[in-house]
Amino acid sequence: MEYRRLGKAGVQVSALSFGSWVTFGNQVDKKVARECMEYAYDNGVNFFDNAEVYAKGQSEIVMGEILKNAGWNRDTYLVSSKVFWGGELPNQRGLSRKHVTEACHAALKRLQVDYLDFYFCHRPDRNTPIEETVWAMHNLIEQGKVLYWGTSEWSAQEVQEAIMIARMNHLIPPTMEQPQYNMLVRRKVESEFDKLFRDYGYGTTIWSPLASGLLTGKYNNGIPEGSRLTLSDLQWIREKMLNDQNINKIVALEKIATDLNISMANMALAWCLKNPNVSTVITGATKLSQLEQNLQAIEGVSKLTEDVMENIEEVLDNKPNLANF
Repeated sequence: MEYRRLGKAGVQVSALSFGSWVTFGNQVDKKVARECMEYAYDNGVNFFDNAEVYAKGQSEIVMGEILKNAGWNRDTYLVSSKVFWGGELPNQRGLSRKHVTEACHAALKRLQVDYLDFYFCHRPDRNTPIEETVWAMHNLIEQGKVLYWGTSEWSAQEVQEAIMIARMNHLIPPTMEQPQYNMLVRRKVESEFDKLFRDYGYGTTIWSPLASGLLTGKYNNGIPEGSRLTLSDLQWIREKMLNDQNINKIVALEKIATDLNISMANMALAWCLKNPNVSTVITGATKLSQLEQNLQAIEGVSKLTEDVMENIEEVLDNKPNLANF
């Protein structure tokens, strides 16, 4: 396993990490969840990603039970949670000081840990001043309940405002973003956040590197029964991503992967790892065999030579224009 610094922070994360979105408490049972986490850990994965909204908290409960029973030393793994969607009542969601604080306490209880290594603001909150959220996160760090905090799907402007507020008030700023990033979704990481990477050393923990499974090629001929895109709460992904244009690109990309003697999924993961601004690629799995294959993507990075990357770029034809930001 390769380890990378989280932006300019001193903490090191495994280049491939493991997340529980959609799967834990939903698609997979506890036995499979335990097998996947233990296999990931035994193969060098040290970061496990979660959120209060995943399976309405059940995902963190499942992960917490595994962490407790595994008996791993706390200094050998990193665990995260994300705050925004905690419930339906007014103060059970958003980024107010009240919800950020209470959600952190609830996550610690569900995950059965004394502190969170990473705590993300899952989305920007238009109803809460950014200054209030920055103070709330700073206070949690001062109390030893959080080590690093970050953002997820915030705009570069919102992140920069949070950093400026923190600096002016001598508070601890956010240090990382959790954006969607893959061959089909590139704008934020490759253009919008360029200044944050360059000027502030912002790190990234990217999600959906396989575009919710599209980049495995399994949806080329329709949606298989039991796959994640059959879930009702993922209809937005079906509508946004599952189209003829993307499928045609994936078919062409599969030919490149075949020539390299690697799977389409591993080529897509390796492509993400080639980006120097990617700190860690969050993978997921509904069965152990998927995880076993995903972790082999590290070996595929060296196969993506400059010529291969140019061939991939020609197929994708979606490189963001940095001049627009």
